[in-house]
Amino acid sequence: MQPVSVWQWSLWGLLLCLLCSSCLGSPSPSTAPEKRAESQGLRFRLAGFPRKPFEGRVEIERAGEWGTICDDDFTLQAAHVLCRELGFTEATGWTHSAKYGPGTGRIWLDNLSCSGTEKSVTECASRGWGNSDCTHDEDAGVICKDQRLPGFSDFNVIEVEHNLQVEEVRLRAAVGRGRRPLPVTEGLVEVRLPDGWSQVCDKGWSAHNSHVVCGMLGFPSEKRVNTAFYRKLRKRAAKASARRPKPLGRLLAQRQQHSFGLHGVACVGTEAHLSLCSLEFYRANDTARCPGGAPAVVSCVPGPLYAASSGQKKQQQPKPQGEARVRLKGGSHPGEGRVEVLKAGTWGTVCDRKWDLLAASVVCRELGFGSAREALSGARMGQGMGAIHLSEVRCSGQEPSLWKCPHKNITAEDCSHSQDAGVRCNLPYTGVDTKIRLSGGRSRHEGRVEVQIGGPGPLRWGLICGDDWGTLEAMVACRQLGLGYANHGLQETWYWDSGNVTEVVMSGVRCTGTELSLDQCAHHSTHIACKRTGTHFTAGVICSETASDLLLHSALVQETAYIEDRPLHMLYCAAEENCLARSARSANWPYGHRRLLRFSSQIHNLGRADFRPKAGRHSWVWHECHGHYHSMDIFTHYDILTPNGTKVAEGHKASFCLEDTECQEDVSKRYECANFGEQGITVGCWDLYRHDIDCQWIDITDVKPGNYILQVVINPNFEVAESDFTNNAMKCNCKYDGHRIWVHNCHIGDALSEEANRKFERYPGQTSNQII
Repeated sequence: MQPVSVWQWSLWGLLLCLLCSSCLGSPSPSTAPEKRAESQGLRFRLAGFPRKPFEGRVEIERAGEWGTICDDDFTLQAAHVLCRELGFTEATGWTHSAKYGPGTGRIWLDNLSCSGTEKSVTECASRGWGNSDCTHDEDAGVICKDQRLPGFSDFNVIEVEHNLQVEEVRLRAAVGRGRRPLPVTEGLVEVRLPDGWSQVCDKGWSAHNSHVVCGMLGFPSEKRVNTAFYRKLRKRAAKASARRPKPLGRLLAQRQQHSFGLHGVACVGTEAHLSLCSLEFYRANDTARCPGGAPAVVSCVPGPLYAASSGQKKQQQPKPQGEARVRLKGGSHPGEGRVEVLKAGTWGTVCDRKWDLLAASVVCRELGFGSAREALSGARMGQGMGAIHLSEVRCSGQEPSLWKCPHKNITAEDCSHSQDAGVRCNLPYTGVDTKIRLSGGRSRHEGRVEVQIGGPGPLRWGLICGDDWGTLEAMVACRQLGLGYANHGLQETWYWDSGNVTEVVMSGVRCTGTELSLDQCAHHSTHIACKRTGTHFTAGVICSETASDLLLHSALVQETAYIEDRPLHMLYCAAEENCLARSARSANWPYGHRRLLRFSSQIHNLGRADFRPKAGRHSWVWHECHGHYHSMDIFTHYDILTPNGTKVAEGHKASFCLEDTECQEDVSKRYECANFGEQGITVGCWDLYRHDIDCQWIDITDVKPGNYILQVVINPNFEVAESDFTNNAMKCNCKYDGHRIWVHNCHIGDALSEEANRKFERYPGQTSNQII
């Protein structure tokens, strides 16, 4: 045997080292950041579909076995740590309930708890490796910022499923030119693959496939396509391509080459995305693509909210079967929100246990949207109040209503409102966001509102008159822009530069707050009437993705209501603040008394942003008599109404002290009025106005005995933006015999069904206001 030199051993050692590094996929020391010893032996990857390269289901390889992470107690802080393990700078979000599909194998981590500063996931607390009570339906995912850590080698991240994925779907109209109404409801199916848009071969195409495509595009259902029409169109296109192309067949003539990229689509019909179906992709070297076939064509039926804009005939829309039994609350965009269901005449929420995309898609389609884009848990759309009607909803995806899905009737111990389920639905593209823009602001969320107008002639941009522009109009503008809610609706925008746009093209805008675009609001047609001219007096907005949502505790009003005869000599301050009926001005002061209906009001903030007064502390008004500041002139209206709605007594409450009286267990108080402190109501807290403070009453001295309705309205002038104004009013039945009062059946205005509200307004004795 020949002796081996040290130099030869060095070469063999170097070669062996390189081979081992290649096989094991370990990072090169020159490019990879140093990893802690605890992370050695672990590898991380993103998996699942549909997804982008920087998002997916998190999978960890430990001891040679790949596994997932349960979403129990998962937080954004844990996502930060995992994204850094994957080579990204930080996380922008995380997902639950196997959004990217369920994994396989072990569930390595459960109840993962990180602070966000850990260098390795092994430094986070958990139940221990492999100790979990979850299923793969609870696999967690992360959405990382698309920015890599400097020096991080891609060898540290093993991505699976390198096969092609359908990233997006669209319908391309086969005929027609010029401006077409949106949304497009019928056309050739095109899918976006990594190398661009491609068509789908229609061989084996089924109604289930169409159902999935329509759901992705925001439509609840599909209808049969007139195949004879498209067959005739293809023949005409073929003839046109042989001669000079005609306008009618030009588009299909250009598609005689047919850029097919997908075939063999086989969907069950319950999938939320086409990528979840069985797919076959054409290979680059395939010469014969879709022989004897043609591009797949789909025709979708829009929901009621979008039927008018798409030009669908009214008879194509199914007639509603009574009152809706499902609704969404608290969402900043159409088609998203907390899921609420109607049971026994009362609205309640759904517990998020076992809540998934199948159940969420049933809700979305039931409401006239497409399939679900996301199933939300943990009260991501704010907490509800009152009953929780359903838990452990398990849908197959084919049910026409959430109530048809198997579910568990809930008990008080089963769930809390911190577990309220929500959805984000796929919506049709309407293009309304291209007809509005903001200018002059410091960020894209604020500025002077500019709208695009024009009919047959050229389109042009113009401003909106600021007269009567308020919160409701601003809410519609922000919704149309896709920027959520309106923090402020501004009538003067002198501090924002108008640029080259100086013409006012819209005035008299009055919205209810529910419209999808400003075009749907009432406004002057061609005649522009503006009291104050100039670009400084045009409409502006400041938008926000979150908003507060105030809700009155109706049961407390009912429990605390009583009558007090209060001497006039104790009401001087109340008279100064206009808290008494008009007849009090002619009373024999300081003798005599006023009869007051007193009650406590407890106002909760169930939204996703703190409720703050519109005015800053510099403009609060000092009231010497009571010795406090008013941050809002009118915070609450109190009214006594007859059954037909006539007001017979009224009161109002200025917000002399908006503060956090009490909060939920895990929420800290932020606002306190003492020492001229900041005023507001924190999310998860409530402000209590006790029955024994001044102006917490209605002066009923002049009210005759009879049956009435007690109405309380919070934020009545929409001075501060909220995510939902429909729950700001509370009503009670009220029976007054001249000496005593009986307040009962108190409820929030939108808490009951339409039928229950009708019964409330005509309960026995309500039609007569005679002395009892």
